[in-house]
Amino acid sequence: MNAEIQLPSPRERFYRRERRSVPRARAFAGEALDDWGVDGRRAADVLVCVSELATNALLHGVPPGRGFLLRLLPYEGVLRVEVHDSGDGVPAIPEEAGEAAEGGRGLLLVAALADKWGVGERDPGKVVWCEFAWHAARRPVYSILSD
Repeated sequence: MNAEIQLPSPRERFYRRERRSVPRARAFAGEALDDWGVDGRRAADVLVCVSELATNALLHGVPPGRGFLLRLLPYEGVLRVEVHDSGDGVPAIPEEAGEAAEGGRGLLLVAALADKWGVGERDPGKVVWCEFAWHAARRPVYSILSD
C-alpha cells in the first residue's frame, strides 16, 4: 500500500442576487472544506473570505437579475477561492475605513487572512480571488498485483 496525494476535484456553484446567497455560499464552501480535510483556523479563514467576497459581489458587482459564481480550486499546495460576477468596477481596499464606518472592511479582512488576493478580468465583469497555502490529505492507494 502506498500513500499518495490525490487532489480533490474543484467545486463551483452559482448563486442568485439575494441575501440568502451569502450563507448558502459559506455552507457550500464549508462542506467542501470538510470533505477535503481542511479544518481549524485555516477553514475559518477561508470561510470568512468566502463570506466577504460573496457579500462584495452582491453589494457591488452583481447587476439586477444576475448572480455570482463561487469556485473552489484545490491545487498542490494552494487552495484558490474565486467569486465571479458580471458587474463593472474593480474592488480595492479603502485607504482608510474610519472606526465609525459600518462597511469597507471586507477586503481588509481578505488581505489579512489570505496568503494572496487579487482581481482578474472577465467578459463581462471580473473575478475576485484569494489563495491559501494548504496540503491535500494523503490517502492510501491500494495496488493489486497479479502473477
